[in-house]
Amino acid sequence: MTGRTAGLTGAVALTRLALRRDRFALSAWVLGLSAFMAGITAMSVSGLPTRQDVIEQTELMAGNAAMRMLGLASGASVGGYTLVRGYLTLAVLTALMSTFAVVRHTRQNEETGRADLLGATVVGRYAGLAAGVVVAVGANIALSGLLGLAMIVNGQPVAGSVTAGASVGAVGIVFAGVAAIAVQLSSTTRGASGIASAVLGLAFLLSGVGNMLGRADASGLRVISAWPSWVSPLGWGQQMRPFGGDHWWPLALFAVLFGVLLGVAGTLVRRRDVGRGMLPERRGHAEAAPGLLSPFGLVWRLQRGSLLAWAVGMLGFGLVLGAIGGEVADMDGSARDWYTRVGGTDRIVDAYRTSIIGMAGMAAAIYTVQILLRMHAEETEGRLEPVLATAVSRARWATAHIINAVLGAAGLLLLFAVGMGVAAGRTLGGGAAAQLGDLTTAALAQLPGILVLGGVVVAVVGLLPRWAGPVSWTVLMASVLLGPLFGPSLEWPQWAQDLSPFTHIPKAPAAAITMAPVVTLLVAFTALAVVGIVASRHRSLALPA
Repeated sequence: MTGRTAGLTGAVALTRLALRRDRFALSAWVLGLSAFMAGITAMSVSGLPTRQDVIEQTELMAGNAAMRMLGLASGASVGGYTLVRGYLTLAVLTALMSTFAVVRHTRQNEETGRADLLGATVVGRYAGLAAGVVVAVGANIALSGLLGLAMIVNGQPVAGSVTAGASVGAVGIVFAGVAAIAVQLSSTTRGASGIASAVLGLAFLLSGVGNMLGRADASGLRVISAWPSWVSPLGWGQQMRPFGGDHWWPLALFAVLFGVLLGVAGTLVRRRDVGRGMLPERRGHAEAAPGLLSPFGLVWRLQRGSLLAWAVGMLGFGLVLGAIGGEVADMDGSARDWYTRVGGTDRIVDAYRTSIIGMAGMAAAIYTVQILLRMHAEETEGRLEPVLATAVSRARWATAHIINAVLGAAGLLLLFAVGMGVAAGRTLGGGAAAQLGDLTTAALAQLPGILVLGGVVVAVVGLLPRWAGPVSWTVLMASVLLGPLFGPSLEWPQWAQDLSPFTHIPKAPAAAITMAPVVTLLVAFTALAVVGIVASRHRSLALPA
């Protein structure tokens, strides 16, 4: 047996163990993303009933530099338009799925001490890394097939649907390789996830800038990207051109990069000690800052990096989506009908602003769920126990997370509104001040619905901590698909749409804000949060295995 082969001893057994641990979490990721693909495809099919509608919307996406940052037009087709609107969201979430899976089965095992126990058995040096990567790659292969199937069942061509699924799955596989290197560099789970997320942010920026600097061809329906897109895995996925040529050769770029990443990761595994990272750990201060002496300050310190990244993204998207307000004013056809239906008014600009603010609310809800699920992670990774050994109660600790989540979500909504208001003020005229008042009020009106989802997370963490992640993300995805952006297009019955808190949010700025639904949502949030806090006080801690 060679040294390299011996290093993989036990990889099969660890892979089975990883699959068992992830059978619910990865299933939720894969099924949730597939449902999202099915939803946006169905929305495009119903929203673009004629060829002329498809052409008009594709010209809008291809001709506006700001919109090109969000997606790459590859010709007039319903499937192609669906990917222009949804590809980046799917690719980014898939990359995060892969990152979390690899980190969970490598760096987290070392950080919690499980790797030491496994290392005492007949387990090779590379076995843990191999298991994490194999599980992540398998999940991406399954996701690719289901994404393609989600488009096929909505009547899209088979070839383009399969290419679309592969273009998303390939990004996820590459980021499994990125995470494999990140876990060698950092000595903490949070640090490894942060490194991989930074690489993802850079890839997103390069692909977006490359598309913005590109140009539309003579038909006005196809964008030719500039060179930055070609140095980003996200850009390679877009260059596969589903429904616009179905190019498979970029998969060779993914394969080469994935192989290089795994080679580098394998080399780093041999050069470091178990439990340590290649990057030196910074020494902490001799004395804690005054803000860290309270649960609120500690939670803020742990979450501020994530909040900063979200803030940059929300401000940027606000500027982009506000900049196209002038073109929306001249919109007609089914696209206009969709915005007026979602916005609840025939005034297209107000309907557009209402719809986009609703999208921002759903994005802030993702942040809220992510932040509140850190309560479960802090508990299962063993960091909560020493905190509770002090004078801090469970209720006080949970309340600190809730307050940070509320303030963070409100801040993100306001940043988005400011970005959109500044850009819209220049595009529509009248100045930013004329837009900011209505948009900031409308943005804050989204907060009660977001808080209901946050309350669900707190309740599930308290009542069913083992199921906290799958249940929370499933409820969020269901709320989005049943909400006003997707529910009417998917023709859900009204009682089903009413299950989503987004359905009950006032349609501001198109309509005046009424207090009854706001108060009802706040009461629901309070009740769920109280249930979660009380339940957490009456159960044992979920300590590291």
